[in-house]
Amino acid sequence: MRKVAETAVQMFIANDKCNVVGIILAGSAEFKNDLLKSDLFDQRLATRVVKTVDVSYGGESGFDQAINLSQEYLDNVKFIQEKKLISKYFDEIAQDTGKVVYGVDDTLKALDAGAVETLIVWENLDVNRFVFRNAEGGEVERFMNSIQEKERSNFVDKQTGMDLELVSKDPMLEWLAEVYKQRGANLEFITDNSSEGSQFVKGFGGIGGMLRWQLDMAQLEDEDENDLYYEDDDYF
Repeated sequence: MRKVAETAVQMFIANDKCNVVGIILAGSAEFKNDLLKSDLFDQRLATRVVKTVDVSYGGESGFDQAINLSQEYLDNVKFIQEKKLISKYFDEIAQDTGKVVYGVDDTLKALDAGAVETLIVWENLDVNRFVFRNAEGGEVERFMNSIQEKERSNFVDKQTGMDLELVSKDPMLEWLAEVYKQRGANLEFITDNSSEGSQFVKGFGGIGGMLRWQLDMAQLEDEDENDLYYEDDDYF
C-alpha cells in the first residue's frame, strides 16, 4: 500500500499541486477502499477521488475494465470540458477580439502562420486532404469535403487547365493529428452532442481555432497565390 501511495504522489503531484482533475480508484477486494482511508494516501489526492470501481482482472485487462465501468463519468467530464471550450470560443467572437478563425480555409492559413493556440475540430469532420502533382512536377495540396470531391474542376490545374495527377488522399483529421504540434497548436476534438458543439459544427464548419494574436486574413488571402484551400460554407 505504501508503494502505491508513493507512486501516486510521483505521478499526480507536480509543483506541490495535484495535476489531475479527478482520480478513479480501481481494484479487486477492499484494497482500493483501504488505500483511500489510509493515512499513507496523500490527502491532496484523496480529495480528487471521484469514483471507486471493482474489477475482476489485473494488469491491462483490469485497466480496460475500469475504463469501461467508469465510462459514464468520463463521458460527463468530456461533455463539460467540451462545453467550456466552445463557450470560450464563442466569448472571443462576442467580444470581437479578432483572435478566432473558423472554416477550413482561414483555420489552415492561421495554422500555417503559427498563430493558432487551440485548434478545435469536430470528430466527424468529413474533409479529405489531397496531394496532386501538376504537369511541371510540383505538388498541389487541396482540402475538400464530399460535395467538392464531386466537382471535376477541383481536380484541374487552374493555371493550365490540365488534369492533376493524384498522389495521395487522406482524412484531414488524421493529417491534423500528425502536424498540429509542428504548428505549435493544441488540438481539441469535439462532438456535436452539446448545443454549443452542434452550433460550432453547423454554424462554423466544424473546424476553427483560438489565436495567440490577431491576424489580417485578407492579407493572408493576398499572399496565397496557389489557392490551396477550399471554403466549405455550403457543406454543413
